Amino acid sequence: MLQELNRAIEYIEEHLTDELYLEKISEHVGISDYHFRTVFFYLAGMTLSEYVKSRRLSQANQDLLMGEKVTDIAYKYGYGSMDGFARAFKKWSGFLPSDAVKKRISKPFPKLSFVITIKGGNTMECRIEEKPAFYLAGVSKRVPMQFEGVNNAIVDLAMSITNEQREEMHALQNMEPHQIVNASYEADAGFLKEEGELTHLIGVLTTKEEVSDRLVKVPVEACIWAVFPNEGPFPFTLQNTMARIYSEWLPTSDYEVLNMPAFSFSKMDERKKDYAYSEVWTPVRKKK
Repeated sequence: MLQELNRAIEYIEEHLTDELYLEKISEHVGISDYHFRTVFFYLAGMTLSEYVKSRRLSQANQDLLMGEKVTDIAYKYGYGSMDGFARAFKKWSGFLPSDAVKKRISKPFPKLSFVITIKGGNTMECRIEEKPAFYLAGVSKRVPMQFEGVNNAIVDLAMSITNEQREEMHALQNMEPHQIVNASYEADAGFLKEEGELTHLIGVLTTKEEVSDRLVKVPVEACIWAVFPNEGPFPFTLQNTMARIYSEWLPTSDYEVLNMPAFSFSKMDERKKDYAYSEVWTPVRKKK
């Protein structure tokens, strides 16, 4: 995966002044677009589109200092007008193109190079399981996207579950893991930014077709699941495990992530405050 990521970076460099379709980048290196963009975000700390834009404007900055005309530079990097280029350049750099020329200001944004460094010798336990198709049945709502800390909207959703809903979920539950799970899907920013909303579901896994209108039913296709057990302070350990799946495990594994609902469950330790055993279930497939 690291080799493919670095090949993608070189492809971007070769096409900075071309009409660059982001889907073509993952196609060029033979990785699914969803997997590529997700892993790129967790490793680079920015979306693929943000990276391409920053590289183009950084090069535009250098072209300005080399004496190229603003009009030529604007069209060179795909902007339809000088005003559009000036606005984008100012938003990115904090100064206008004319200031860059007059004051000789430079804001470098070098191209990325991907190298994985595992710190502290912390290994990730993982097991691979296959599951037939099933349903997630439970309660759901749109909640704010939040990468760290307790999401109060999810807490409110959990508190809203009625006894009737709990009883039905218990009756429907017939697949491992036999736990109340938390699943997230349909993120406004595709899980690539801490902004917008996503749909969060609290429920169970079931193969039963009959689900009352008290609950929502979300179909999940048959696939392979990478399961990551973890134990420690909650929710930090759970959230840290989720981040490490994308930043450490996936780039060095033989699997790629699928654009399907992932889920997790946590069992709180009654003897320790804010301490839990959790599992993260991530839908994957073998790389081609």
